[in-house]
Amino acid sequence: MTTKRSHEFRDPIHAFIRLDSNERRVVDSPPFQRLRYIHQLAMTFLVYPAATHRRFEHSLGVMELATRVYETLTRPENIQHDAMRELSESKRDYWNWRTVLRMAALCHDMGHLPFSHAAEKELLPDGWDHERMTREIVMSDELVQVWSRLNVKAEDVAKLAVGPKKYGQQFSDIEAVLSEIITGDAFGVDRMDYLLRDSLHAGVAYGRFDHYRLIDTMRVLPRTAGSSNEPVLGVELGGLHSAEALLLARYFMFSQLYCHDVRRIYDIHLKDFLKEWLPNGTFSTDPADHIRLTDNEVTAALMEAARDSSSKGHDAARRIVERQHFRLLYERNPADIARNPGAARQVFESASKQFGAGDVRLDSYRQKGSSADFPVLCDNKDIQSSLVMSEVLRQVPLVAVEYVFIAPEQREKAMTWLKAEHDRIIKPERGAS
Repeated sequence: MTTKRSHEFRDPIHAFIRLDSNERRVVDSPPFQRLRYIHQLAMTFLVYPAATHRRFEHSLGVMELATRVYETLTRPENIQHDAMRELSESKRDYWNWRTVLRMAALCHDMGHLPFSHAAEKELLPDGWDHERMTREIVMSDELVQVWSRLNVKAEDVAKLAVGPKKYGQQFSDIEAVLSEIITGDAFGVDRMDYLLRDSLHAGVAYGRFDHYRLIDTMRVLPRTAGSSNEPVLGVELGGLHSAEALLLARYFMFSQLYCHDVRRIYDIHLKDFLKEWLPNGTFSTDPADHIRLTDNEVTAALMEAARDSSSKGHDAARRIVERQHFRLLYERNPADIARNPGAARQVFESASKQFGAGDVRLDSYRQKGSSADFPVLCDNKDIQSSLVMSEVLRQVPLVAVEYVFIAPEQREKAMTWLKAEHDRIIKPERGAS
C-alpha cells in the first residue's frame, strides 16, 4: 500500500478543500484540533439554532480562498505590479510563499478564546488579544517540527496570519500583500469566508455575494496612480459590483446578525460569568493553558453553576442556561440621536438609578472605519479610487448600535417608566451643542 499524499475535506461552501500530508500535520496538531470545539459565532446558536459551526471549518475555508486568490494574483496575464512579477518569476519563491500563505490562513484563528470574540477585550491582560495569542502558538514548540517538515519559517507564518498592525514589525511589499489576502479590510479572505459561512449556517441571505467573480478580478495594484507605488489589493473594473456586494453583505450581516440584540446580551452574560469563574477574572496567556480550554469546559462550568446557587457566576450562568437573559429596553435610533447623541447612555444611567445598576446593562458597537477605498483598474489601464468609481460604496453606512438591557423581572415596569420619562431623559443638557 502507498501512503496517501493528498487529503480532502468536504465543505458546504467550497465543496472540496485539499491539503498534502505535511500540511495535514498542522490540521492534526492539538492547537488546530482545538478549533473543532470553538464556536465561530459564540452563543449565536441560542438565537439562530443552526449557527453551531466552528472555527475549524472556517479556518480550512480561509486557506482555500487564500490559495485561490494567490493563484489569481500570480498568473502572468494578471500581474500589474513589479512585486508580484518578481514573485511569479521565481519558482522557488512562488512555492515557498504559497505554502506560507496557506499555513498562515489555516492558523489565523488559533489564538481565539472559548466562544471566540465574546469576551476577549476584558478577559485578557492588557496588551493581549487573539492575534497575539495566535502569534505565540504559531511560534511555539508545539509546531516547530511541523514548520520544519514544511520547510517554512514560523515567523513568516505568524506575520502573514496576524498582519502588520498586530505583528508590530516592518513588512516587505510581498509580506504586506500576502497578509492583506488574509486580513485585509476590503478583500481579506477571512471576511469572505465568515460572511458566506455564517450566512449559510444562520439561515439568512445577507452574507452572500459573488466571491468567484470577485476573486477572478482581484489584482495587486499601486495604492494610488502616480503618487504611491505601494502594492495593495484592488480589482479590475469588471469586479467592482462584486466588491460592492461584499461590502454591502458585511454591512447587513453586522446590522442584522452580529449585532442582533439577543445575541449581544448573551455575550454580556457570558462575560459576566467568566469574570467570576476564571482565576483572577482573566484567561491565561500561556499557550499550553490556552490549548486545553475550549467551549466544552466553559459550557460544562455554565451548566454546573446554573444548578448551584452558591457557585461563582451563578446568576449569569442561570440566565444563559434558562434563557432568562436581560431584555431590550432601549435601542439607539436616528430621531433620538438627532436630539442628543448620548441618548443611550442617558437612558442607561437613568435606568440604573431607577432600577438598580445590577439589573441594567449598556452595550455598544461602532464600526471603526470604512474599508471601501481601494484601487480599481479601469479598462483604459488608469487606476482610480473605488470611492470615485462607485456611488454605492460612497454611501455604505458605518454600523453603529447601542442597546440598554433590563432584567426581565423589571422589564414591564421599566417600559412603562421609559415611555413616560423618555423626553425628559434624552433632553440635551443645557448648553450642550
